[in-house]
Amino acid sequence: MRKDIIAALIVAALACLGALAGARAQEQWPSRPLTMVVPFAAGGPVDLLGRILGQYLSAELKVPVVIENVPGAGGMPGSQRVARANPDGYTFLLGSIGTHALNQTLYRHPLYNAETDFTPVALIAQVPLVLIVRKDFPASDLAEFIAYAKAHQSQLQFGSAGAGTSTHIGCVLLNQVVGVDVVHVPYRGGEGALADVMAGRVDYMCSILSIAAQPIRDKLVKSIALLARERSPTIPNLATADEQGLKGFDAYSWNAVFLPKGAASEIVTRLNAALSKVLDDPAVSAKLADLGLYVVAPTERTPAHLAEFMRSEIAKWAAPIRASGAVGE
Repeated sequence: MRKDIIAALIVAALACLGALAGARAQEQWPSRPLTMVVPFAAGGPVDLLGRILGQYLSAELKVPVVIENVPGAGGMPGSQRVARANPDGYTFLLGSIGTHALNQTLYRHPLYNAETDFTPVALIAQVPLVLIVRKDFPASDLAEFIAYAKAHQSQLQFGSAGAGTSTHIGCVLLNQVVGVDVVHVPYRGGEGALADVMAGRVDYMCSILSIAAQPIRDKLVKSIALLARERSPTIPNLATADEQGLKGFDAYSWNAVFLPKGAASEIVTRLNAALSKVLDDPAVSAKLADLGLYVVAPTERTPAHLAEFMRSEIAKWAAPIRASGAVGE
């Protein structure tokens, strides 16, 4: 047999072996620890959700899930870390409305394109925002809050988890609707802003319900209105902004899982299935409900649904953000 034919056969055989090895490695995913990047500070609402998901996802996939907190700039640096990661399925992101919708309009030059630089995996949960104020704030309902804010807006400050987060834009829109211009104080996470509201150093905050619920119960802050269209079973006696006169007002956050662009469809499918199974666990549902989170329905957990949902959220929030004049710091 000619040497060139033999060489060609050897190359073909090696290519087949390489393909088989690659397929076998993919079939074995995951075979080592996974890293879940949480692009916000430890102890915040997204971090709490991530640690619950990580615990149960680790049990489901039989490998450790390591939480890596990368806070700052509304979650963009942590999200960018995942966008630039190897798309082998071992690094994924727990993103939010801030990282994958709001910042695409708020920032003139966001660090990534939310629609093209990631592989959508699953929408996880949604959570309403709640307007809270310092304990000695001279208002007990939304009408009183609006009247006081209008009369003293130059003296007030509101805190947020950072520019571009839902807690920032939620209050920007609230201020815009009620007609006040109040100084924004951004923090590197929601827990820092909440701590300063509790200490009376900041006047108010449009907090994610999952971190505000317990301070509200403990009367460390005053709750003024749930910024959603329906009341929450977490604090059922708190009336919504809609009920208190701001018809149709709805400010919220959501969380979803993303892989880097180019992740194999088989890995996306397996991670999606594992996440959905975790969310169907009654113990997980109960833990998230205690935090004020609503687990999305199974039909809303598909990668295709997340891709379309994200596109619609970018478009939905673009107009009000531009109208507000808000710009990411």
